[in-house]
Amino acid sequence: MLEIKNLSLTLEGDKGPVEILKDINLVLEDHMFYVFTGPNGGGKSSLAKVIMGIYQATTGSIVLDGVDITELGVTERARLGIGYAFQQPPRFKGLTVGELLQLAAGKGKQVKEYNLLLDVGLCPQDYIDREVDFSLSGGELKRIEIASLLARKLKLAIYDEPEAGIDLWSFSRLTETFQKINEKFDTTMILISHQERILSIADEIILIADGRIVEKGKRANIWPLIMEEVSCINCDECTEGTDEVAECYR
Repeated sequence: MLEIKNLSLTLEGDKGPVEILKDINLVLEDHMFYVFTGPNGGGKSSLAKVIMGIYQATTGSIVLDGVDITELGVTERARLGIGYAFQQPPRFKGLTVGELLQLAAGKGKQVKEYNLLLDVGLCPQDYIDREVDFSLSGGELKRIEIASLLARKLKLAIYDEPEAGIDLWSFSRLTETFQKINEKFDTTMILISHQERILSIADEIILIADGRIVEKGKRANIWPLIMEEVSCINCDECTEGTDEVAECYR
């Protein structure tokens, strides 16, 4: 379980200090699938980066399984089982997919690379010996990054807008992958997303706006609040039945 208590974050901006997060209180239970959503600039990614230790909280505390991790950095939190997947995964010329998965698992630990690739919907024979370079599409690279997080057997995995930069077909398959991972593994998952298709498969949605948690609950309860935050660019294209809500956040 992850517990965040009275957490605030202030960062230095061009015109002085800016309060990014304001008095955040949140409990995330084990083996749950959460989605952080809300208007652009509302604080979603900042909160995720504070959890990972990329940003250090200005005030408040973070407790993981009864251990206060507030002062720990990224490396220490990674050792405790927290992982973070960025919007644009890195590429590694000269490093194969199989080698990347072995590195992700850690020195001296055995990992079944073939099973991991199957878990993320990739054919092992086609990918195990491929380099993690620009020959991979955005969708392929994101699946491989997910497999690398699975290799670490994380307590908490954070995915920052996994749909960014990939085509609709790859996005559809990626959504199916997250569903399967949630069913098969014990990892608590946080996805930062605007996409209705991802919101629809979450156990709980956390709506974040203006640096605060506006609401936390099931999709049926949160969706009307999300729609209140939407300012449509083109109302003929931005409707409840589409995946284009991302384009309409203020």
